[in-house]
Amino acid sequence: YTPENIGHYGLGFENYCHFTSPIRRYPDILAHRIIQECLDKNVRPDKKMEEKCKHCSERERAAMEAERAGNKYKQVEYMKDFIGDEFEGVISGVSNFGFWVETIEHKCEGLVSLTSLSEFDDFRHDAENYALIGLRSKRAFRMGDKVRIRVISANLTRRQLDYEWVHGAPETKGGKTAKKNTKKKSK
Repeated sequence: YTPENIGHYGLGFENYCHFTSPIRRYPDILAHRIIQECLDKNVRPDKKMEEKCKHCSERERAAMEAERAGNKYKQVEYMKDFIGDEFEGVISGVSNFGFWVETIEHKCEGLVSLTSLSEFDDFRHDAENYALIGLRSKRAFRMGDKVRIRVISANLTRRQLDYEWVHGAPETKGGKTAKKNTKKKSK
């Protein structure tokens, strides 16, 4: 949030303001107050507006982080019952230390580390193409590729899921893998 008129990049509007109704957030109250002042033709500069905008932005980021952390904790808690099980997933991120896979069935994201891939090939990160490429095999793991993974650990303290790639499983780019997990979670 900012007191400056920076327009709206995505919509291409030079002048832009938004708020929710009913009011759910403090920035909405600020926008309502300013609009009411404009309607009343009684606009007064608020010397603390920049400070208020900064505070609102910080709180919103903190709330988003708390939501992500809570969601990740629940994903890890859920997946701990599936250690050793295999699932179809989609590569959702690539880095120089591995790639992330989100399981299709549960929408739970975990890391396939570069270390776990080292027995198959020596992989290098290709940042420009969002991929890991095997030096010998030329095997590529790219964002959006479907892969088969095995859940190897679920660490609640670190809120981290670790997966390993299932070598030799049928895979496609954007298609379906042949095998599906049929195991149901037991209560």
